[in-house]
Amino acid sequence: MIKYFVAISLFFSTAGFSQVNKKLDMDHERFFRFGAKAGVNVNKISGKSYESGFKYNFQAGVFLQFNISNRLGIQPEVNFVQSQSAFTNDATEIYDDLFLDGSQKKAKLNYLEVPVLLNVNIGPSKRVKLQLGPSYGGLLKQTIDSLKTNTGFYKNSEWSVIGGLWIQAPLINLGARYKLGLTNINAIDDKQTWKSQAIQIFIGITI
Repeated sequence: MIKYFVAISLFFSTAGFSQVNKKLDMDHERFFRFGAKAGVNVNKISGKSYESGFKYNFQAGVFLQFNISNRLGIQPEVNFVQSQSAFTNDATEIYDDLFLDGSQKKAKLNYLEVPVLLNVNIGPSKRVKLQLGPSYGGLLKQTIDSLKTNTGFYKNSEWSVIGGLWIQAPLINLGARYKLGLTNINAIDDKQTWKSQAIQIFIGITI
C-alpha cells in the first residue's frame, strides 16, 4: 500500500513540476527578439488654422527588443507613418495668400519615425508591457492641395513622446499608443504653433 502511495505521489509531483517548468518556459523572454507590425495612425495637427478632429492613416514598421532584466527592456523601432490634416476655410485663420482659389486645402505627410521605448513588464507573466519614450520623426514627403508655392509648410523633423501598452504573445504582438508632438512643425513663420498628436493601434509578429 505504501509503495502505491509513493508511486502516486511521485507521479503528481512530477506532473506538477512539469507544469511549473512549462509555465516558466512560456513566460521566459530571450534577451534579444525582433519583429514587425502594422496598423492605423489616427492623427491630428492642433493649431488655429486647422480643422478639429482626427484623421485615419496607415503605419508600419520593424523593431528590436532587448530584454535586459525580468522587469525592463529597451525597444528601438523604425516606422513609416502617414498623417494628414485639413486647413479651415475661414480666410482670417489661414495663410490665404499661399493657396490657390481651390477649396481643397488638405495636407498629407509621410514620416520615417525612430522611437526608442522603455518596456516595463506589468505582472508576473511578462506578456503585458508599459511603454514610454521619445521618438524622432524625419519628414519624407509633404503634399498640400491648392498650394501656390513649393515652399514647405512643415519642418523637416519633429520630436515626440510616446506612451502606451504592448501585449506580447509568444508570436503575435498588439498594442495601442498615444504620441504627443513636442516640436512646433510650422515652417512658415512663428505666428502660429502647430503640434501633432496621434493614437496608434497595431498588430504584428515577434520572432
